[in-house]
Amino acid sequence: MTFQFKSTNEVLTGQGGLPIFGQILRHLPLINRLLASKIPEAEAPDISHAEVVLSYLGLLAQGDNDYDHIEAVRQDAFFKMALNIEQVPSSATLRQRLDQAAAAESNAQWGHAMNESSDALLRQYAQIQPITIGKQQYVPLDVDVSPMDNSKTKKQGVSRTYKGVDGYAPNFAYLGHEGYALAIDFREGKQHCQKGTPAFLTDCIQRAKTILGPKAAGESPDLKLLLRLDAGNDSTDNMDLAREGQADFLIKRNLRGEKPAEWLAVAKAQQNAPESNWVSPRPGKTVYQGETWRAPKAGHVPERIVYEVIERTSTASGQMLCVPEVEVATYWTSLADPVADILPWYPDHGTMEQYHSEFKTDLDLERLPSGKFATNRLIMDLALLAFNVLRVIGQATLAFPMVPLRQPAVRRRIRTVVHHVINCAAKCVRHGRMVTVRYAQTNPWGAILGPLYAAFA
Repeated sequence: MTFQFKSTNEVLTGQGGLPIFGQILRHLPLINRLLASKIPEAEAPDISHAEVVLSYLGLLAQGDNDYDHIEAVRQDAFFKMALNIEQVPSSATLRQRLDQAAAAESNAQWGHAMNESSDALLRQYAQIQPITIGKQQYVPLDVDVSPMDNSKTKKQGVSRTYKGVDGYAPNFAYLGHEGYALAIDFREGKQHCQKGTPAFLTDCIQRAKTILGPKAAGESPDLKLLLRLDAGNDSTDNMDLAREGQADFLIKRNLRGEKPAEWLAVAKAQQNAPESNWVSPRPGKTVYQGETWRAPKAGHVPERIVYEVIERTSTASGQMLCVPEVEVATYWTSLADPVADILPWYPDHGTMEQYHSEFKTDLDLERLPSGKFATNRLIMDLALLAFNVLRVIGQATLAFPMVPLRQPAVRRRIRTVVHHVINCAAKCVRHGRMVTVRYAQTNPWGAILGPLYAAFA
């Protein structure tokens, strides 16, 4: 079979789902905030601030972040209609405007506009299912640092991270086990994970409570926040501010100078205590679970510690060990529930690595496009909003049985949304004031575009 390739004047697009992305943005306070912002170097621009930002968000929605990628859609009529803009900036204009916004006093305005719009988006559209610990329902608030490798560059702020690569070390906060991005604290690579974290956590807790708060007069929320942190943030400051924000916490302890053998002795001494439990899942392996109380530091009141100690005297194949292997995991917690109800929920904190991967690979943000630290920080604020819009769209697709995925899902990966929804091939037909997007009958994902668009009308 021989193929021929010819051009056509019909409006064809590879982003048939982009109008859904644009539809959601239109319901947020973003556009009005941007139009009201002022940049000294661009007081009366030919291309408005809103058009610049919406154009870049449109790129991020397709998994592109490089400025030069905007050139491919500058003459794309469908791209403009989907985002409801008149003009698309050139790559030079896009770069210059973002640099100007980041350097000017309006940087705070733009950053606040992104965060405000993201919070409004989550409050309006996010379906957050709580986890249950004992008799109480909680919404997880997971915070962790994830280095971004920008090696072999001379970008501002790039320095050695704890992962042994040169790059940045932003602090990410996610709300719910669906993985909604709550906030990003963009930081230099060399910055210690705890530096600046208390202030960041205070802001995150306040914003999370606003998102989860009563949506109508007379309603009272029955959900509580559960702050989960890893051992890098083992600090009394974090415990204290969690209590001040009326949030519970589950923080992995940094064992520092504590030896595993010491915790094994504690576990064996308490194995018959009411809150303790021990099982032997196989010969040569014993798992101890229990609790104790210790002061995190001198002068601090004792805090509850829940622990799991695993002792192995032989391998799974039956090979006896000359020296028993002892594995210890201990956690600070404000929860009063049984140990067996608490311990299973910390490993779920590790799901954050998947969310980090979606930022870095699905949105192609591992290596940031600008050489200026302030501009890259602004780009991360833009990415936060794009990430959540795509997450909301992905969660909405779970309600459609025609989606051709067999396995039931708790969340839809960002790459799946970009590939199957945003980048759905379609033909655009204009008739009067109506624009019709026609997709192939053989594409089962195309059938959900109309219902999704209507759902966010």
